[in-house]
Amino acid sequence: MKTKIAIIGGGVAGLTAAIGLQQLGMEVSVYERAPQLKGIGAGFGLAANAMHAFDLLGLGPGVEAIGHFLPSYNILDQQGNILVAPDTRSISDAYQQRNFAIHRADLHQFLMEQLPAECVVLGKEAIRLQQDSQGVRISFADGELLEVDALIIADGVKSKLRQQLLPDSQPRYAGYTCWRAIMDNSAIQLTHSSETWGKAGRFGMTPLVGNKLYWYACINAPANSLTYANFTVTDLQKHFSSYHQTIRDILAHTNDQQLLWNDIIDIKPLKQLAYGNVLLIGDAGHATTPNLGQGACQAIEDVAVLVDQLHETTDLATAFQRVSDRRLARTRYITNTSWQVGKIAQWDNSMLIALRNFAMRILPERMKQLQLRKLLQEDFMSINKK
Repeated sequence: MKTKIAIIGGGVAGLTAAIGLQQLGMEVSVYERAPQLKGIGAGFGLAANAMHAFDLLGLGPGVEAIGHFLPSYNILDQQGNILVAPDTRSISDAYQQRNFAIHRADLHQFLMEQLPAECVVLGKEAIRLQQDSQGVRISFADGELLEVDALIIADGVKSKLRQQLLPDSQPRYAGYTCWRAIMDNSAIQLTHSSETWGKAGRFGMTPLVGNKLYWYACINAPANSLTYANFTVTDLQKHFSSYHQTIRDILAHTNDQQLLWNDIIDIKPLKQLAYGNVLLIGDAGHATTPNLGQGACQAIEDVAVLVDQLHETTDLATAFQRVSDRRLARTRYITNTSWQVGKIAQWDNSMLIALRNFAMRILPERMKQLQLRKLLQEDFMSINKK
């Protein structure tokens, strides 16, 4: 009989895991609480490490075809002057891969096309799990009880199943809130990607395929603020009125219907990702703030390591534990570093900002890129592999 595995969550982590496990001949079903899958969100980066993981899963060429190549991603001050210009080409040499930006909906569609239609079950919310020597039982909100050999939890930062296993793993608020939008690039003609740091907050932008443009804006704010929940494009224009012209042009061509808003959250790094025949992957296991652009990238790495480990052993509990052992140090580093970068990037004290910008301008390029080099030049497939 085929090994039967349930995956909770139909995002990037869950769909990629389903593809990888089906390649191994396992019987896999993905259960997603949303009534339809449309790639909630806007855009995100797929750095060289994620593209390498996709290649290992045989998905690299297909993902490249729907991604926009990122030759650079500069950090600017609010006047538009360059603070840091990472040498992304040399950084990605370790994997012989390029960096891309992609529309979340496009990636979801591509991943869905790699799976049989019956593999993904929508409108199905998992609310509880039980585990014994016979396997894992999953209870759904509609009353159904499902028995499987193993469970992969991939339902994001607010995972109910993770919080059942680890009641203290509640999401933590980073201190800033964020708007995102995807718009037509015809009027702006943006060709380069950047993120601007200033007193009013951060503003990032990147071109996408199909002559689209993705932007995001982060502002320091109390959690769950009704004021910011009701922000319009006009409010954002006022807030960023002192920033350079490209930002003002982008907001002038954005409408309120294009805005997506949410507070930025992550989870404090966990001590374990595997619990017998249950494994946490993606944001459910190591949600990170977006400051290193590694949220989706780490989920894809998870799957590549999982598939690699399942080539070594058919014992699921052993494989899951080895995945946990191989992933924890790297995901902990990324979560903690991203949290720290976000705090510095969101400074709103004029004196601190002046000191930060001065230091960023005079530091040697190698020092500026130290964190990125550790992240992108480390071979994630060999970490703690025995």
